[in-house]
Amino acid sequence: MPGGPGGAKPYQRFRGPANPFVRADAGPGAACQAGAVHVVTEPPRAGCPKRMHHGPCGGVRVDGLCEMAPAPCVFLEPSAWPAAPEPVRTGARVRAPLVLTDLSTPPADAATLQRVVKLLAPTCDAVLAGDHQDRPDFPPSTIARLVDAAGGVPWVTIACRDRNRITLEAELQALALDGLATVLCVTGDGRAYDVRPDVTQVFDLDGTRLASLAAGLGLPVAVPETPSAPPRAFRPERLVHKQRAGAGVAVLNHVPRTADVAAFVGAARALGLTVPVVASVPVFTDARSAAVLDALPGLEIDPVRVEEVLGADDPVEAGVAAAVDAALALLEVEGVAGVNLSGMASARGVLPAAEIQAETGRRVRARVTARRGPSAPPGP
Repeated sequence: MPGGPGGAKPYQRFRGPANPFVRADAGPGAACQAGAVHVVTEPPRAGCPKRMHHGPCGGVRVDGLCEMAPAPCVFLEPSAWPAAPEPVRTGARVRAPLVLTDLSTPPADAATLQRVVKLLAPTCDAVLAGDHQDRPDFPPSTIARLVDAAGGVPWVTIACRDRNRITLEAELQALALDGLATVLCVTGDGRAYDVRPDVTQVFDLDGTRLASLAAGLGLPVAVPETPSAPPRAFRPERLVHKQRAGAGVAVLNHVPRTADVAAFVGAARALGLTVPVVASVPVFTDARSAAVLDALPGLEIDPVRVEEVLGADDPVEAGVAAAVDAALALLEVEGVAGVNLSGMASARGVLPAAEIQAETGRRVRARVTARRGPSAPPGP
């Protein structure tokens, strides 16, 4: 078929290796085959700065205050909890990675990103790119292509903070066309008061409504949940709501104890949760990497573990060993299929941090293989 004006070739879909976390018969370019974008009509809740309908977000403070305003979260009371969303059918079933490793690189630095991915890829089943409130980066679809080209399996985060609905739909369409990435749909942290105060925070949608859009386009959808954030009693049901909206896997934010994860997952499964769960493991080896994790809204890390790691003769070895032990304990919890090695790992630089993450992932996989046998699949 002839090209366009001037002999230019027509657009050809970027082709990378098949994503092992998408059902084989879903096919690439599922969005183009699925038809129109799913219409999301639920109105935002009055008084929520993030304009959420399916709240609360994971950033609610321990005392119940909103992350973005000096007032209580409007979703605290049971009478304010939202009803379940309309169910969305999707052709993209997601298999949880045994080891999902955070991708921490400078923004808009393709060379460093690909160098880090090449370090991480042999030691994990997928890498998770964040969507940060304090540093603009490449679009998620571009990051997915870069990760894939470097030999990694991409999971990309899409937040509603900085994109209006039209831009969200366009980004989801691009991701679905390429068929490379699992999409973690989040509402997004509010931007700190001193970070780009000249830029509007959008929040046309919340994470649950974004998950519904993504699932309607045939994308493999992951969603977060924060078990330790108020109102704790609603968090298991909220995760089931996200499953109903089309989520195929859940990623839990940090909680201090394995027993807390077990209680949360058990409660959610009793309410109908069937999707696999990936539990977060904090990876830190110095004071700064621990402090960055501890400062994130709604997240908790075990202060005893922090003290033990930072007080060790070799904090790097102690940090890696602590993360491996935590990961193995979480993988014993019924319903937990994988772990997310989360955090900056080290303040010594991007590559030393990636080496720590890689060593942690390598040890987790080796210990799981020894426990389950060499023919065991990456996740349950």
